[in-house]
Amino acid sequence: MSSVLSPQVHAELSQLLQALQSGDNNIRSQAEEHLANNWTNTQPEVLLMGLVEQIHGSTDTTTRSFASVIFRRIASKTRKAASGDQIELFLSISQEQAYAIREKLLEALGNETVNTVRNKVGDAVAELAREYSDNGQQWPELLGVLFTLSNSKDEGQRENAYRIFATTPGIIEKQHEDTVLSAFAKGFKDENVNVRLSAMEAFASFFRTISKKAQVKYYALIPEVLNILPPIKESQDSEDLTRALTALIDLAEVAPKMFKPLFRNLVAFSISVIQDKELSDQARQNSLELMATFADYAPGMCRKDPSFTADMITQCLSLMTDIGVDDDDAAEWNDSEDMEPEESDMNHVAGEHCMDRLANRLGGQTILAPTFGWLPRMMTSNAWRDRHAALMAISAISEGCRDLMVGELDKVLELVVPALRDPHPRVRWAGCNALGQMSTDFAGTMQENYHQIVLPAIIPVLESAEPRVQAHAAAALVNFCEAAQKEVLEPYLDGLLTLLFQILGSPRRYVQEQALSTIATVADSAEAAFSKYYDNLMPLLFGVLRQENDKELRLLRAKAMECATLIALAVGKERLRDDAMTLVQLLASIQGSITDADDPQAQYLMHCWGRMCRVLERDFIPFLPSVMPPLLEIAKAKADIQLLDDEEQAEAIQQEEGWELVPLKGKIIGIKTSTLDEKNIAIELLVVYAQVLEADFAPYVPDIMQNIAVPGLAFFFHDPVRVISAKLVPQLINSYKKAYGIPSNELTSLWEPTLEKILEVLTAEPAIETLAEMYHSFYESVEVMGKNCLSGKQMDAFIAAAQSALEDYKERVKERAEEAEENNREEGEEEDDDVLYAIEDDQALLAEMNKAFHCIFKNHGVDFLPAWGRLSATYDAFLKSTDPTQRQWGLCIMDDVLEFCGERSWEYNAFIIDPLAAGCR
Repeated sequence: MSSVLSPQVHAELSQLLQALQSGDNNIRSQAEEHLANNWTNTQPEVLLMGLVEQIHGSTDTTTRSFASVIFRRIASKTRKAASGDQIELFLSISQEQAYAIREKLLEALGNETVNTVRNKVGDAVAELAREYSDNGQQWPELLGVLFTLSNSKDEGQRENAYRIFATTPGIIEKQHEDTVLSAFAKGFKDENVNVRLSAMEAFASFFRTISKKAQVKYYALIPEVLNILPPIKESQDSEDLTRALTALIDLAEVAPKMFKPLFRNLVAFSISVIQDKELSDQARQNSLELMATFADYAPGMCRKDPSFTADMITQCLSLMTDIGVDDDDAAEWNDSEDMEPEESDMNHVAGEHCMDRLANRLGGQTILAPTFGWLPRMMTSNAWRDRHAALMAISAISEGCRDLMVGELDKVLELVVPALRDPHPRVRWAGCNALGQMSTDFAGTMQENYHQIVLPAIIPVLESAEPRVQAHAAAALVNFCEAAQKEVLEPYLDGLLTLLFQILGSPRRYVQEQALSTIATVADSAEAAFSKYYDNLMPLLFGVLRQENDKELRLLRAKAMECATLIALAVGKERLRDDAMTLVQLLASIQGSITDADDPQAQYLMHCWGRMCRVLERDFIPFLPSVMPPLLEIAKAKADIQLLDDEEQAEAIQQEEGWELVPLKGKIIGIKTSTLDEKNIAIELLVVYAQVLEADFAPYVPDIMQNIAVPGLAFFFHDPVRVISAKLVPQLINSYKKAYGIPSNELTSLWEPTLEKILEVLTAEPAIETLAEMYHSFYESVEVMGKNCLSGKQMDAFIAAAQSALEDYKERVKERAEEAEENNREEGEEEDDDVLYAIEDDQALLAEMNKAFHCIFKNHGVDFLPAWGRLSATYDAFLKSTDPTQRQWGLCIMDDVLEFCGERSWEYNAFIIDPLAAGCR
């Protein structure tokens, strides 16, 4: 195919491609600028044609490869089309040009002989295919070319065809199923392992795009898919095995039941991989992940397999002993200052996580017997790694097995408590970990019934010779004390606080920090009983807070602030006396010294100010002018979102903490979640200030309502921000009501636009759990405003929103019923947890809607009847439903009609009398 562009254009483009690959940052930056200004923005058709001709015609392998990468990057950039919409650059060029470029690109794909380059060309083809598919447009020539390549004599071409199918499965989903079946069947039996693996990956990707009904037609291919695995394992090729298992994990997530006929064989194979220490850790962990995925998505199938549970628990426990290699005496471990090392790829962590998932998905009835078949033996083993693994297993399963383990806590503690005196520090650490986890998972029971066993055992561990064990004992005490009543803690306070004060003098800063956190928690739980220790501790904390703002000491000072303010909250304003003002002035001084965005003191300070507001109440008002500006700035923060053009940018941003990457139409969106978390905390504190200060907070209310609370209701980047904004709204209305009274022009001018926005979000909120919070916000606000605060038009808008929500609810109920019928669940297989959670969310939504109706009837009586009457058919259906939640919902509404509408309620007697009588029976 002859060149369309002149040699001069190609010479210039070749030079540019060279510069873009330069090792010199300045040359590369200038080249990027030149590419954008002189090519991408001004002559994109020429650029894309030039690149495709370089891919097609250059004799240099590197040039062809790099031109493919740049082509893909440029083609996927967005620009404004004539219509004003944002559109991918390739789709914005003329159809004639696009056809010519596509033709050359497909020819290059067919002609390329170097595998690495061919893969890059394939990626460029896949990007164009995605653009056409996402925008509902056709690329008619593509499919024929790919099917031809999948039958090529060249194994590289066959592999590449499946690679493109894997990247853009949408292009084959509408094809005739026999053609697709045949293409995959052929790929699975290919003589070349890379082709077989690419076919597997394409099949897994394709499966995600088709409906459940369509999936059934492809179940017959599963034996051929699984036959790919044994030869790879026999060859001991860990990399290929990892790839194959990754594809299977994707399939197991989408349609686990299709593996049912061969599940026993697959379990045996997977266990053999996990056991095989000659294979890489990644391959073994992928095999473990595959089995855990089945537990997640098909727990019933796993329970029924005779060997699944016992084999998996044995392998998890075995992996959990793979710890502390080359550090038998734990010297290196104890010397480390890094309390949270990156261990997510370690075998012992994989084993722990898998145990946790098995417990949560299969339940105690299934996993406790095989687990405790091992644990007593492991606890008496001479190998410290066995004892460590047994304790970590107890930590991992206690949440999922709570219902059964809670009745056997005395026996579990008999295993765990002696570990706190173990000669090996890592076993003592694991013992602390188990007690800490159990204190959370069995909160209440552990504290009330077993404090006399747990506290005398764990408090002496604070005197351990090893700093890491000391710190972990203190951390476990946080978990225990958080859920303990002050009466339980009081007898232990002397001994506990003596040792905590002692380890405050540790040379290790992380021990000091943990000691402060633990003291803070003890103070929070002990409340007034902590007063006795106040005089010893508060001067120490003030000493820490007065130290210079050394970067190394920031977290310690932050913990000291937290501790001091929690103590202030525990002992109260009278006990604090002059120290209250000293503490507030110290906090103000620290706030003024913060200059770095990553200073941990800033986030701690927000909470500290909230606590001091609760302690000082009206005496806090003079500090608002210095506290509020930084808080409002954080609360007003916009979402920090970046569109990332390529994987390099994505990788760079992933290295930074506090970012979440979301794939979207071939691109990656980066969302800075740390900003959103801080925004959420800031709004939480505004709720505290409005609650505590009430009328005195009124000067800040209009700005907060207009610029934080109301926009926050529709802040769709972060659910928690919407939820906390919904909680803030009624508190702000209450502040204004207390300040100006009702009726007042000020309150009305705040209420009317706020109500309009609340009614709007009742129809727009996509998350069911959050929608329930919006209804909660609505009725709390109406309750604050009181009688006749809604006009007829506003009540109509509320009913329209409620009707829409109820129609959506009925649709979800119908879909769940259809899915249950379609799945035709076998006897004894309980409902999937996700379905149960969805039902719970719907029940919570109905409950909050119910309260909203109650509140309107209470404050508007018969005036609400005309709007409410539009839902009579829904109530009638609910009252006759077989679902008790729906009947209850209908009865509660009728009860409100009877209570608040007097004789007018007789108009609805046909709806009321029979259901009420039936309900009483």
